[in-house]
Amino acid sequence: MASLYTKTKLYLEANSQTWNDTKVSLQDNTDGNGAFIASWTYDIAEPTTEQLANYESAGNAQELLESNLIKRVYPSIGDQLDMLWHSIDQNPTLKSQYFAFYEAIKSVKVKNPK
Repeated sequence: MASLYTKTKLYLEANSQTWNDTKVSLQDNTDGNGAFIASWTYDIAEPTTEQLANYESAGNAQELLESNLIKRVYPSIGDQLDMLWHSIDQNPTLKSQYFAFYEAIKSVKVKNPK
């Protein structure tokens, strides 16, 4: 279930607005009734529960995307280049295809061994 924050943010974006903590605040009294909009000072109408419900699917998709992006951690550029180097170094076909890259890196490695 998409959060009230996400659905409200999508509502704002659909109405050419951006989230601004000074114009909207959300609150949850932990009384079992869930989160609600505690204050709203945008110059567009505060969304109704029904309007926010229309953003449930889009909100779920947005939250899933954000969750996946947080998990997507790539190796550093240096590590990626090192992997590329080793792949090329071990494959004669790739050496010929990436000759300039291979030779440039090889000359640095030969001049500066570990």
